[in-house]
Amino acid sequence: MRTTRTGRTTTRTGTTGRTTTGRTLVAVLAVGGLALGAAACGGSDDGKKSTPSASGGATTSAGGVQLPKLDGEKIEVAAVWTGAEQTNFVKVLKEFEKRTGATVTFVPAQDPIVNFLGTKIAGGSPPDVAMLPQVGAIQQAVAKKWAKPAGPEAKAQLAANYSKVWQDLGSVDGTQYGVYFKAANKSLVWYNTKVFDNAGATPPATWKDFLATADTISASGVTPVSVGGADGWTLTDWFENVYLSQAGPDKYDQLAKHAIKWTDPSVKDALTTLAQLFGKPNLIAGGANGALQTEFPASVTQTFTGGDQPKAGMVFEGDFAAVNIAETSAKLGTDAKAFPFPAVGDKAPVVTGGDAAVALKDTKGAQALLTWLGSTDAAKIAAGSGGFISPNKALDLGAYPNDVQRGIAKALIGAGDNVRFDMSDQAPQSFGGTPGKGEWKDLQDFLKNPSDIAGTQSKLEADAAAAFKN
Repeated sequence: MRTTRTGRTTTRTGTTGRTTTGRTLVAVLAVGGLALGAAACGGSDDGKKSTPSASGGATTSAGGVQLPKLDGEKIEVAAVWTGAEQTNFVKVLKEFEKRTGATVTFVPAQDPIVNFLGTKIAGGSPPDVAMLPQVGAIQQAVAKKWAKPAGPEAKAQLAANYSKVWQDLGSVDGTQYGVYFKAANKSLVWYNTKVFDNAGATPPATWKDFLATADTISASGVTPVSVGGADGWTLTDWFENVYLSQAGPDKYDQLAKHAIKWTDPSVKDALTTLAQLFGKPNLIAGGANGALQTEFPASVTQTFTGGDQPKAGMVFEGDFAAVNIAETSAKLGTDAKAFPFPAVGDKAPVVTGGDAAVALKDTKGAQALLTWLGSTDAAKIAAGSGGFISPNKALDLGAYPNDVQRGIAKALIGAGDNVRFDMSDQAPQSFGGTPGKGEWKDLQDFLKNPSDIAGTQSKLEADAAAAFKN
């Protein structure tokens, strides 16, 4: 969900035998509930400096997180992040090094990360900690006996700083394994304000208005929508937002577990809705063929480059798109703004995901890193870098660099336990998380031929049945 995907081509890894009830993370909020403008800031400030602990064996920041002395210890942490996302995470790791004396090495992982970790473990060199981008990956790591339970210090940070739903997302059969460090609000449409102003367009609140806005922008001489179809996960996000809003959360939960088939009429309705956009090549930058050759990062940057004639006027994806926008000259909040994914049904959807830290070695260093990543101190550093949303409810919203991200974070935290997780991130890897296969491939084929709704449903159901084995 995949989560948090910025500056990288992302894959999702799922597993069978998971429990999705109470663990899925998609907030269903009214359009007005997602405030993307100025947001009030609250909470207590957390400190930046380390001071000696009275115990002599640990250091405690002014913010309250206590970490052990780890002089000379080497720790490896693996994640699929690249570019600015990796750079920003390394800042968090560097502060951990300062506070503990450990040396932390970032290990670039390939997608699917569970496959990457399997290779490392088979070779006898697993990283100490891995950042897993979906619930299914955590459950798969536990099933394979790779994951180590989180220690009491990490669980204390979770209890103090996280809503119950985020703790539950990282637990398997009642045992805590994952510490969710990063969250994503994946129900945003980012738009080029100059394009909207020139066209006389305003942010739409409903799907009908969204299509009308697209037509208005097209008439102004700019292709309205950028789609990163080369990365199949973006298409699953399109489907999930439409489906959640149109079919409702109960149906969403059922489809996520394959308790109903992909041939269900509710899926037909969602695909029919998507076809209203995908079936009009003039509304998509490069048409279907161009979109299928456009990776996610480029789908964002091409929306905010080119002056008065960018390749597109708006692009759908999560808050993490802010990192890619930052790679252009567009100023977030001025040149680039966001509006909630338009409501197809009664309510606008908010699909979210996240990346959780999981220990793969039962060492003092691995447990200390989980504790650190669950702390408000670590969240504050990451939030200040931009392109990051923390599920840490104790984080002062003032840590975010602009009103846009403050609003996105406020909406996510405000949802509390009324949340669910990205649907394809809950699916077995072969269906919901593998390039060129399963749902990714089926929806890429649908983008190419959106008139074949029945055929798309049949392929989705065949692939889901094979993956879920039910």
